[in-house]
Amino acid sequence: MWSLTALQATFFRLCHSEESPLSQGTRSLTLNPKHDIETYTIKAVDDTRALNKTLFIRPPQNTYSFNELVALWEKLIGKTLEKTYVPEEQLLKQVQDAPLPLNIVLAICHSVLVNGDGTNFEIKPSFGFESSELYPEVKYTTVEEGLSRFV
Repeated sequence: MWSLTALQATFFRLCHSEESPLSQGTRSLTLNPKHDIETYTIKAVDDTRALNKTLFIRPPQNTYSFNELVALWEKLIGKTLEKTYVPEEQLLKQVQDAPLPLNIVLAICHSVLVNGDGTNFEIKPSFGFESSELYPEVKYTTVEEGLSRFV
């Protein structure tokens, strides 16, 4: 089962309503189903290689820019969506004006979709590992497989 985070739910809502991608939609983000996160977590618990390290769950086939996600969704539904980009300044204003907890969701969207904070850094072995590199035997669910379930 895919567990929709606030970010994933926002993406899903935006893609269904022909609303606007945030910023220019070029920053990457990673989407993973809950069961894949659980699988990697369970494997890392007893793995001495992961001791005192951070496990980043960023499989390559699950890292997309917002524009790439929208294009994938358009391919899956066989429809082109109208896109009007929300400028960063407008999103920041919405963060300030929105009530709790919506302002937190919008702030996370800004961090991930505008700043690219989930993927804009290199994972160095001194502090962590990428899950699909550490556990290549795990068959993770791709974003395309996950989104196909909603069509």
